[in-house]
Amino acid sequence: MTSTTQTTPPPPLHAWSDSDADSDSSSTAGSESLRHSDLSATIFKSYTDINGPPSSSSSADLFKIQSFLTSSRSGALSCLICLERIRPSDPTWSCSSRCFAVFHLVCIQSWARQSSDLSAARAASRLSADLFPLAAAKAIEESIWNCPKCRVEYTKTLIPKIYLCFCGKLQDPPSDPWVLPHSCGEICGRPLKHNCGHHCLLLCHPGPCPSCPKLVKARCFCGATEDVLRCGFKNFSCNGVCSKLLDCGVHRCSETCHEGPCPPCRAVAVYRCQCGKTEEERECFDRNFRCEIPCEMLLGCTKHVCSKGCHPGECGECPLQGKRTCPCGKRTYEGMACDVVVPLCGATCDKMLSCGLHRCPERCHRGPCVETCRTVITKMCRCGSLKKEVPCRQDLVCERKCQRLRDCGRHACKRRCCDGDCPPCSEICSRKLRCKNHKCPSPCHRGSCAPCPVMVTISCACGETHFEVPCGTEMEQKPPKCPKPCQITPLCKHGSNCKPHKCHYGACPPCRLPCEEEFSCGHKCKLRCHGPKPPPNPEFTLKPKKKKSNHQSECTPGSLCPPCPELVWRSCVGQHFGAERMMVCSDRTQFSCENLCGNLLPCGNHYCTKTCHALKSASSMSVQHERSESCEECHLPCQKETSPACPHTCPLPCHLGECPPCKVLVKRSCHCGTMVHVFECIYYNSFSEKEQITVRSCGGPCHRKLPNCTHLCPEICHPGQCPSPDKCCKKVTVRCGCQTVEKGVALSRCSGGPSPCWL
Repeated sequence: MTSTTQTTPPPPLHAWSDSDADSDSSSTAGSESLRHSDLSATIFKSYTDINGPPSSSSSADLFKIQSFLTSSRSGALSCLICLERIRPSDPTWSCSSRCFAVFHLVCIQSWARQSSDLSAARAASRLSADLFPLAAAKAIEESIWNCPKCRVEYTKTLIPKIYLCFCGKLQDPPSDPWVLPHSCGEICGRPLKHNCGHHCLLLCHPGPCPSCPKLVKARCFCGATEDVLRCGFKNFSCNGVCSKLLDCGVHRCSETCHEGPCPPCRAVAVYRCQCGKTEEERECFDRNFRCEIPCEMLLGCTKHVCSKGCHPGECGECPLQGKRTCPCGKRTYEGMACDVVVPLCGATCDKMLSCGLHRCPERCHRGPCVETCRTVITKMCRCGSLKKEVPCRQDLVCERKCQRLRDCGRHACKRRCCDGDCPPCSEICSRKLRCKNHKCPSPCHRGSCAPCPVMVTISCACGETHFEVPCGTEMEQKPPKCPKPCQITPLCKHGSNCKPHKCHYGACPPCRLPCEEEFSCGHKCKLRCHGPKPPPNPEFTLKPKKKKSNHQSECTPGSLCPPCPELVWRSCVGQHFGAERMMVCSDRTQFSCENLCGNLLPCGNHYCTKTCHALKSASSMSVQHERSESCEECHLPCQKETSPACPHTCPLPCHLGECPPCKVLVKRSCHCGTMVHVFECIYYNSFSEKEQITVRSCGGPCHRKLPNCTHLCPEICHPGQCPSPDKCCKKVTVRCGCQTVEKGVALSRCSGGPSPCWL
């Protein structure tokens, strides 16, 4: 091993594929042997030092090599024949012609031997060794076999016998963790395509060698421009006019600088035909044409005309001059004029008929002999089971059907009167291939079917990193690691705040932020985000096996928030203070405490004495409640104090609001007692005390007697005591003390007692 592999520090051993972290239950400790560290930078170093980082325009072969490396690094490199994984320690063989597929050495040897033996058996069945011994031996020796994938033909001598590295320099390459498996680790050195004279600069690698990266001087296709380009891309167009001289030798090519020969000259002009009789407008490349007018020029014998069509040059001599023979050719005539008909010789024609066995029995005749031979001969059919006398022209075929198996070994020939060389089976095989996904499309054949040629692409979601595996192994593979960020837009409301993640296989990981969705009750959902998830890309949706997880997610992505789980204090149905219970917010179960209802009755004055019961609606902020029918009804009389106050009670039952005005009639006598007034209670009580005194007055003289006086009160009806009788000025008759004299006297003050006698 050269020092080439030591020019760069070895990659770390832990640089495995990201699929290692998600290995399925079938992965064991030995699975690490299926994968190796990423050696791409080391393998491409010699190339990138010259050509720079590989790009999509640099070489498609580089990306094919990268796909091989990604497949090998992910442990997805599988044999197309047995569909088993190719381990780093397994001897291999790779097709070097077209597909560069890698196979187990044992599998390809068995495949090649079976294919070449079947090819030799077919050749031997068609070339009898008794009749053609040399041809049969040569056919067996030159039997071929095909690559299982690209179907390129290889001779029997090219059946691989030893295990070589990819470039073919080292036999039995050792398994080294610092070197690509099945590689010698040295410079590839294989001649590059197009025979440019340079050799591959990559380390020993799978797949095709990339285009030559060296700088060379090259001219464009038309030769007008010279430039320095990569050797692998030295053929280029200058995008100018080609201007090469065309085949006509007159015009030049007007196409853009192009590869290959110039197109035919399309210049239009008027040209003459070969005989010069006709002129036509034609394209330059079709200028040498023949017209439809026959020549009919007189030949040298002056008796016949030229029977040729339009032609250049002289017509030539008359074909009937010189030595002439009869139609059967047995008698020769010399010196006969060209216009004289040759006589028949009268002998038997004796020309060989089309059957190749008999001759014409007719006399010398003009024109062709009979096409069908009528001679009766004894013929045997092709299979040899029937013998009969028939005309020579007639084929003898019996009705016996061939019962021998065709080369497929499964179906009988069934051909009528078969000569033993049974044709290949024309039916389609249609047997299930090893991949279990497709059926064999080949004609019915002997032995095992060819491997399924379909390659399945396993890729990340963005498709930038991918590799191909044989059909039938895709379910056991793991996706490649892609360093690019995932481009799928999250569908949940945290899309702008979600932590970015790398491109991945399948669906995006769930959002780990809290939901924070607000419930109708005002609380917020505290579970992990369970909003909708973007669907996986269907183009790359494969379903590798995964471990069964016992972890139950809190909520299914894309589902609604669960009922509010918050604990809250909830009052009983009667809204009683101190009877609250701790309950889940979403639990709408109502309960009744053992207290009395105590809710205000419709009368607004008394309270319900029933046990706590539900209300139609209740609000702690309102004074008035809408009660259920279950609350008792108030039948007590109204006990409210009237305003203004009166001695009467409200005639209504217990009710809300103020009582109606008191309409009871009350009697009040005037101050002097002469008459009685009748008032409505509300009317009388609405007056002030002074107004009530005024209203009760009858307006006439007071009819009460003065104290110690026989006279009535002289005042207008008034409340309280009448004025003092000392002020009474009425004229009265008085007697003397002895009762003898009676006299009318007007006293200034009525005393009410007896007058003195002297009066």
